Amino acid sequence: MSTPVISTERLILRKMNKDDVEHLIQIFSDPEAMKYYPSTKDEKQTMEWIDWTLGHYAKYGVGLWIVENKETGEFLGQCGIVPQEVDGGTEMEIGYLFARRVWGKGYATEAAMACKNYGFDQIKLKKIISLPDVHNIPSAKVAERIGMKIEKTIHKWGKDVFVYSITN
Repeated sequence: MSTPVISTERLILRKMNKDDVEHLIQIFSDPEAMKYYPSTKDEKQTMEWIDWTLGHYAKYGVGLWIVENKETGEFLGQCGIVPQEVDGGTEMEIGYLFARRVWGKGYATEAAMACKNYGFDQIKLKKIISLPDVHNIPSAKVAERIGMKIEKTIHKWGKDVFVYSITN
């Protein structure tokens, strides 16, 4: 097991690696979990996602992390801090995507809160955003539960997304 980047009461967030393809496919192949993404992903696209994430670790020191149950080691999803282009500038976004079988258990909120604290306390970010699809109410509620407020709505990824933000 790799060293946790972040640990909470119930969760471990660790760096993603190529062996996580089987875990991520659980989410990426589920049309309901991927409802607000352009499409589901196959194994090749999932490997590209992992490579994209590993590139963020190298370039920015952050990225999406694998979220596991602290007691059992069970894969739950991914959550982390990812650079995003917003209105011509780069903002750091907390992103989260969890397996449908664990929805409604508070894992996304717990992981996102831990990422917010990590962003402010460890890497000294001044502002963190989240970019939920305007129709993705559960995702927007996670942003609200960690203290974010709607700043505006933008068009990104071919759709309208809220820009939620919080400053330190």
